[in-house]
Amino acid sequence: MFDHLGFYTAGDLRAQGDFYKAILEPLGYHLLQTHIESDGGGRIVFGSGVEQSPFFVLAKGKPDHWRAEQQNGLSAMHLAFRAPSKASVDQFHSSGLQLGARNNGDPGPRQRSWYSAYLIDADSNGIEAGLYL
Repeated sequence: MFDHLGFYTAGDLRAQGDFYKAILEPLGYHLLQTHIESDGGGRIVFGSGVEQSPFFVLAKGKPDHWRAEQQNGLSAMHLAFRAPSKASVDQFHSSGLQLGARNNGDPGPRQRSWYSAYLIDADSNGIEAGLYL
């Protein structure tokens, strides 16, 4: 459905990039690009590395098209990443907790044959990893 998705962090882009690198690696998503400016703004891109496949962008800064009242990290969102296995979901959750994320749901089966785990990142975004059983 989506080609790519991105959101803006209110925190330190490099630290948030390290967090996402650790939790996405077990799911088969890797750091593809890092573009961090001297003022701390910029973007970090994650994906599978397969050409023309979906990717995820984490950014810091304020786009020109935003209204004056819009600010980074003020509107938390929920992101769900597809996982290749239960073990990868478990590793995603464990890595996130070790890096300071809050637990928002231990790994386990959910409705409709879905196995998943939930974290809250430093910007209060809900991050999920899961797979259909």
